[in-house]
Amino acid sequence: QVQLVESGGGLVQPGGSLRLSCAASGSISSFYAMGWYRQAPGKQRELVATFTRCGSTNYADSVKGRFTISRDNAKNTVYLQMNSLKHEDKAVYYCNAVISRPWPRAPNIYWGQGTQVTVSS
Repeated sequence: QVQLVESGGGLVQPGGSLRLSCAASGSISSFYAMGWYRQAPGKQRELVATFTRCGSTNYADSVKGRFTISRDNAKNTVYLQMNSLKHEDKAVYYCNAVISRPWPRAPNIYWGQGTQVTVSS
């Protein structure tokens, strides 16, 4: 069982920055993938940014050039640096981890409890 604990959310003005952190209870270097998703009121949860064990990253078009995902394997922590925040970035942000299992078993997927990001003047 993997636990994910997010932190760093809060209230920020448009154009401001926040850095989210996700501390994992396991060794993230062994995880198949980790990333950030978000869910705004009345909308479905959507991908924000992810990276895989092989090093590839993926960003939602809406955050490219503004958000950066990174990790510190020694601290088992994943970060999401969010710059030039917009009103539409307001959402609950969730950390996600995917841990592969031997074929043919499906991977285990874990979620954090979420952290609120509010962008308002």
